[in-house]
Amino acid sequence: MADHPFDQLLLVPDDIDLTRSPLAGHLGAETYVLGAFNPGLTRLPNGNLLMMVRVAEALREPIHDGHVHAIRWDEGRYVLDAWPLEHADTADPRKFMLLGGGWKIMALTSLSWLLPVELSPDGTRRVAIHYDKAIAPQNSLQCYGVEDARISKVGERWLMTTCSVSPERHSTTLYTSGNGLDWVFADIVLDHQNKDMLIFEGLIGGQYWAQTRPLGDLYFAYPPGSEWRAGPSINLATSPDALHWKPHRQPGIRPHAGTVATARMGGGAPPILTDEGWLTLWHGVEPKEIVGIYRTYWSLLDRDDPGVVLRSGEGPLLEADPELLRPIEHQIYLRDVVFTTGIVDQGDRFVVASGEGDLACRITHVLKADLRLEP
Repeated sequence: MADHPFDQLLLVPDDIDLTRSPLAGHLGAETYVLGAFNPGLTRLPNGNLLMMVRVAEALREPIHDGHVHAIRWDEGRYVLDAWPLEHADTADPRKFMLLGGGWKIMALTSLSWLLPVELSPDGTRRVAIHYDKAIAPQNSLQCYGVEDARISKVGERWLMTTCSVSPERHSTTLYTSGNGLDWVFADIVLDHQNKDMLIFEGLIGGQYWAQTRPLGDLYFAYPPGSEWRAGPSINLATSPDALHWKPHRQPGIRPHAGTVATARMGGGAPPILTDEGWLTLWHGVEPKEIVGIYRTYWSLLDRDDPGVVLRSGEGPLLEADPELLRPIEHQIYLRDVVFTTGIVDQGDRFVVASGEGDLACRITHVLKADLRLEP
């Protein structure tokens, strides 16, 4: 893995002012920032970069009086739901599982909202935090939060996919903007557990294209000796308008049978067009304990048929860096996780935005030469 000329945390939990949170004054209970991470990334008309940061705001004491509590949006206000501890598994600090059902039922110890953070043109310093432009739940399909923005600029319009969480469904929703800073909710675009949706930054054959990652508890086996491993994969979809999506028949990027490092995978940054094809950054997850080891990989896709993978990196582009988190060691609750969510062209390099440890925002400069691409 190559050294990078710039690789630093640009935003950490203590940088967030919760007195300006959408939840402020609603709960009657103390909250804190569990993580400020997984930032979408785009370039604004003024030349600056914008991170759309996921702020996971959690209860300081979710467990008390024999119950574990969750935050929920309810018709413009935020409320607490209490679940008896004997009915819950609280092993994972990010969530708890409710026991006794015929399938997995989960609730969260935090609620996520999105915060626009403006950066310098090269992404090396913060310029402004736009609390007045924050994006919070606004309907019942988002009652447990809005997560993991991915931003694409297609023509003169910015498109942002987000994961909206509720008991109704775990879906992908779309926001649109004419300037990259002021966003309007468009609609739900992908149904239950189809997430990590990344819209290509440009039309192909007059159509919008996107990478998707449907989840499920059942996958069918590839035949013995296949080069592919059954499990979650990165699929493709097309749309005439970015609202109505049709799954693409051919598979996209699939996990290889020869390694467990990418046994589970999903999209990372929205694909951007280079002279050689579409550059896509994606995550592979190696099984370990509860969460696994998250790394960022890259592939180059055919510019006219993105179902064709031209080449991929031989190893990870990014791995979790414990040294970056050392100054906030006391806030760490997960290790071995880097989750890339944004990319912008910057001349001889790409500015890459990632969540580090589900805790902070990491900005990395990746030289095009390291990907064997021309500047």
